[in-house]
Amino acid sequence: MFRLCAIFVLLFFACEASLAGPIRDKIQERISERQAQQSQDEILDDGGARGQAPLPDGVRVERDIAYGSDKKQSFDVYIPARAKGAPVIFMVHGGAWRLGDKSSRSVIEHKVARWVPKGFIFISTNYRMLPGTDPVEQAKDVARAIAVAQARAEFWGGDSNEFILMGHSAGAHLVALLSTYRTLSSDIVKKPWLGTVVLDSAAYDVVQIMEKPHFRLYDQAFGSDKQYWKAASPFYALTKKQGQSWPSVLPAAMILPLRPVSLPRRRRHWGLRLLFWRRIFRMEKLMLSSGRTRPIPPRLSHLWPALISR
Repeated sequence: MFRLCAIFVLLFFACEASLAGPIRDKIQERISERQAQQSQDEILDDGGARGQAPLPDGVRVERDIAYGSDKKQSFDVYIPARAKGAPVIFMVHGGAWRLGDKSSRSVIEHKVARWVPKGFIFISTNYRMLPGTDPVEQAKDVARAIAVAQARAEFWGGDSNEFILMGHSAGAHLVALLSTYRTLSSDIVKKPWLGTVVLDSAAYDVVQIMEKPHFRLYDQAFGSDKQYWKAASPFYALTKKQGQSWPSVLPAAMILPLRPVSLPRRRRHWGLRLLFWRRIFRMEKLMLSSGRTRPIPPRLSHLWPALISR
């Protein structure tokens, strides 16, 4: 009888272990999708797509500057008082490549409040999204927006040679892709940007993500074509020589998060944290080997001075 109970207990835990992974992944996927939806819902709060984020004193905003014929191809510009030769932060929002908006409070409120009064121009862009526009074309939309913003920077009191790209989540993937694949932007953006800030990127190594168990949102974004996975992967771009030379538009610096601050700190998540670090370090090693760019491990309290001084 004791042996039978022991076998039953072992079988129970074996089944639980086999199901834990898929069930946990499903729960995490639902949480991720819900967070993306909440980001979209936030846009509609307070009576409109632009929300009600307050502006610091002296800051003015020019909204919906078009860089293409689609209504999504536009950006907003936040300009400090008496701007002249101001550096420009160019922000790309996230949202699983299908949600989000340039005017979301979570995208602009704290960044505008901190950096525009310090003399930075802050630009937040929209781009066409899924299901009609795939991530590679989304990155090209971002490049088109950068080109238009650089051409008009002097009009706002900015310096077209002092652009810094920033992206969060899916937007971080897009700016990382532009910063590693020459062909996506070299015919569009004529001036290199100073650096790229990658905030909590949703995808560095797309090929690896797609070949292993992953959230459904990645299938919706990257499909089943392995060649497309490579074309959409910043990591893959750094593992191959493009035309026997590294991309001419690689930024002078690329800031990657060395500590996954958004992950839970409980012991059972250490494996996920270590995997995250390993992917970041692989990116760093490849960037250093290019000889054209370098990663900066940021101290968050001194993030921008480290970037601007290069």
